[in-house]
Amino acid sequence: MGMADVHEALRLIAANADRGFFAGPRDSALISSAERALGGQLPPTYREFVKKLGAGNLGAFEIYGVINGDFDESSVPNGVWLTLNERRENNLPNDLIVIGSTGDGDYYCVKQSYDTDGPVIVYQTGLPAERQSYEEIAEDFGEFLLNGVRDEI
Repeated sequence: MGMADVHEALRLIAANADRGFFAGPRDSALISSAERALGGQLPPTYREFVKKLGAGNLGAFEIYGVINGDFDESSVPNGVWLTLNERRENNLPNDLIVIGSTGDGDYYCVKQSYDTDGPVIVYQTGLPAERQSYEEIAEDFGEFLLNGVRDEI
């Protein structure tokens, strides 16, 4: 359901604020700067999350996003920094944005888009591009976010 899922997840996060920590709202200029650094737009549902909460966690469910404008030297949960780092060091495809960790060394990713939402996939680190196979785990970021939030409350 896309944006409706994001809004429901945001409502649940607010209702359980004592169980999480988020960077907080990010302004449009910072989001645009992140998109320029990544070379494309954030999918609309992921952009809405970043605009409202930036990045953070609810319980053990952590979502990477936009923290600040330092995309060269930072750390998790700065998803822009991690994405650019993975592109340089581990051949992450240029159309993927890292939004979280699976906990076993692989990443949850969304595809960059132009006003459309695509699926959330698991990207297997350490494999050459020709050996990659993607496991789709959600239809879009909204579904991914809502499922992760529901698992924590």
